[in-house]
Amino acid sequence: MSADAPAARQRRSYWLKTLHQWHWISAALSLIGLIVFAITGITLNHASQIKATPQVVTLKATLPEPLRESLATQPEQGTAPLPPALRAWLADEWSLRSGGREAEWSADEVYLSLPRPGGDGWLSVDRASGELEYEQTDRGWVSYFNDLHKGRNAGPMWGWFIDLFAGACLLFALTGLFLLKLHAVQRPLTWPVVGLGVVIPLLLALLFVH
Repeated sequence: MSADAPAARQRRSYWLKTLHQWHWISAALSLIGLIVFAITGITLNHASQIKATPQVVTLKATLPEPLRESLATQPEQGTAPLPPALRAWLADEWSLRSGGREAEWSADEVYLSLPRPGGDGWLSVDRASGELEYEQTDRGWVSYFNDLHKGRNAGPMWGWFIDLFAGACLLFALTGLFLLKLHAVQRPLTWPVVGLGVVIPLLLALLFVH
């Protein structure tokens, strides 16, 4: 037996232990996300076959006089958030939270676009009369999760989550690859199966994607 054999076994044992540890940690962190993103990958691939009837809600009201007068002090053109008093009124009356979204201001109207995952919405305020109109469209839960899959209108925090989730998935895949390498000597089919995972999508892309 070579004098280096015990040291080689020790190194192999160390890397096996380390890789297994990071592999299960990254798997645990990304498990639920992988399940959800896999399911929504299927629903997105069959979006035209999944029928949904959008639910539209329209609300109308007239602003109280003090709020209507406060609009006169706002810019007559450009973009700016709604005044805090108006945001508070909308939250109290309609449970509508616009946050710091930028509205489009003109001399006659204030228009606020309110897109969200799984739906859409907008708010219009007539600056002269104080009349408000709010419309919300809900396209259902499938559309909601599809939009989360794409990061559509989900906000910066969800964007950060997708980045971190992708990093966990990448770590899971890379540690899995190194574990395959360490076990490949005892498992002759390891690299042929890995090769199939590369060749099959490549052939499909070359032959059938135009």
